[in-house]
Amino acid sequence: MSPMPPWKLQHLPYPAVRDAGYQVALLPIGACEPHNYHLPHGTDAYEAELVSDRVCEAAWQLGAKVVQLPTLPFGVQSNMLDLRLSVNVYPSTMFALLKDMTDALERHGIHKFVIFNSHGGNDFLKPFAREMGGRTKVFISVIDWWKVGKDQYAKIFTHPDDHAGELETSVMLALRPDLVHMKQAGNGAFKPSRFEAVNEGWVQISRPWSRLTETTGVGNPAEATKEKGERYLSVIVPRIAKYLAELSKADVNDATFPF
Repeated sequence: MSPMPPWKLQHLPYPAVRDAGYQVALLPIGACEPHNYHLPHGTDAYEAELVSDRVCEAAWQLGAKVVQLPTLPFGVQSNMLDLRLSVNVYPSTMFALLKDMTDALERHGIHKFVIFNSHGGNDFLKPFAREMGGRTKVFISVIDWWKVGKDQYAKIFTHPDDHAGELETSVMLALRPDLVHMKQAGNGAFKPSRFEAVNEGWVQISRPWSRLTETTGVGNPAEATKEKGERYLSVIVPRIAKYLAELSKADVNDATFPF
């Protein structure tokens, strides 16, 4: 990565921004919450920014005129309110903030907005995109980066991951190993619901996190490694970069878009 990447807005002076001709704005969005005993509260925000750093660099090399907006470090934690310093922002508040950001992008002639999500609790994002569909000229898409390589998951990882497990810990070992304290990691054990339908996934609830798991983690991080994290990143970064390059070149005013 160059000292001043042409896509990283928070590092750029105005002349570089003014003359860049951006087509796509990417917003990394994370959360502030506990991640087992071995990962920091800011894990989701770190992942959102650092994974998207790699994505934006790769996309720029493919010709994408993408600008990365400053990372939003907060998300929806309404099921973690009794866990110390889980900083919650309700979906209605996030809707209002993202609408204002969309309006700003439209005003500046950027009609493609990618929300780069790093937190499972931010599942309001697709409904936000639906609601904005008839209210703005901006085409909004949402990427949950950890889902992008799900077809390769079993080839890389041993244990399933939900929160602060093997995948997430491996990615943090690849991105910010100085913030990972593996000797402190709990096993990520969690309690199944009393309702079979919830355990099978066809009934959805907001899980009360402090009753779900003692360690705040869901998923075993014991076999996480930096190498596994890099392998997973090597799968997802080119895929997302390709999408951004295609989106950058697309004409959203074409009557057949996005088909």
